[in-house]
Amino acid sequence: MLKAYKYRMYPTKGQKEMFSKHFGCVRVIYNWALEQKIKTYEQDGKAVSRFTLNKMIPTLYDEMEWLKEVNSQSLRGATLNLDNAFTKFFRDKTGFPKFKSKKNPVQSFSVPQHYEVDFDGNKVKLPKIGWIKTKLHRRFEGNLKTATISKTPSGKYFISILVDDEKDLPAKQKFNENNTVGIDVGIKDFAITSNGEKIDNPKHLNNSIKRLKVLQKRLSRKQKGSKNREKARQEIAKLHEKIANQRNDFQHKLTSRLISENQAIALETLNISGMLKNHCLAQSINDVSWSSFVTKLEYKAEWYGKIILRIGQFEPSTKICNICGYHNKNITLADRKWQCPDCGASHDRDVNAAINIKKFALNKQNLIGI
Repeated sequence: MLKAYKYRMYPTKGQKEMFSKHFGCVRVIYNWALEQKIKTYEQDGKAVSRFTLNKMIPTLYDEMEWLKEVNSQSLRGATLNLDNAFTKFFRDKTGFPKFKSKKNPVQSFSVPQHYEVDFDGNKVKLPKIGWIKTKLHRRFEGNLKTATISKTPSGKYFISILVDDEKDLPAKQKFNENNTVGIDVGIKDFAITSNGEKIDNPKHLNNSIKRLKVLQKRLSRKQKGSKNREKARQEIAKLHEKIANQRNDFQHKLTSRLISENQAIALETLNISGMLKNHCLAQSINDVSWSSFVTKLEYKAEWYGKIILRIGQFEPSTKICNICGYHNKNITLADRKWQCPDCGASHDRDVNAAINIKKFALNKQNLIGI
């Protein structure tokens, strides 16, 4: 089982310079490899492989001698990332790979091997850089895989270490109606369960929006290229980082509780990209970050042998009475409660949807994947 462990790094001034060289060189190799792939396809109609590109990298040393100053394995890691980008493009249709810019908010490079971790000394040794002070706040056991060093927009450095603990994923257990919960996500309430529980939306972005507007106004008044403008930019980056940390902390705690309390979790597939086209709701939808919430549920379910049940996005979970099955076509987004004209049952819109999601998921013909 593969798990990634992320730690904060505290490099010296000289080590920061070496990090910057690695970020720049890896970016150059990535852009060069992308250009080679595009040219080869335009000329020959064939795709050049990552291994061919790796053999060509040493020929660049004559023109760009500064490439020798960084770890050669990190340079080859750039071609692997490019390959992954093309795989994602063909498989998920997410967009053609783009050339990287030094103005990207997050800079990173990978170290596939030959690095060391010292938990007792709270330090990590990287090729061509040496021992770096690192806050190793938790230990791990297993085989070290690729390590990724990144720099955030706020100027912080992190290392993410991929570890193979050589343990098999736990077997999936059987589930039934009693140990399955349906979840309907929303904006007013972050999530509503089929048990009737409503989890409040913390609205992290909305709580900091006034402060964010003040900082952005200050930034707009600073002269471009000045040190004061850079300081103002960093203040905004720190606030965005705080909001992201609050959101992740909330979602991690919630997903861990839901996974531990239930054997199966039923979810509705949402067309989030389509919903974001509604400009009245786009900011609120981005703030709740449903995609991140579902991703956390999925990988934690794999870790603990739980099951995620997904139903299609066109199932009428909101408009169907969960008691008699009456289909109420007249419900609008403004209707938070409604009464079934057939059986007379009173429904809370979101709780009713969560119950129906659970019922649809337990009926296997409605599932789009387990």
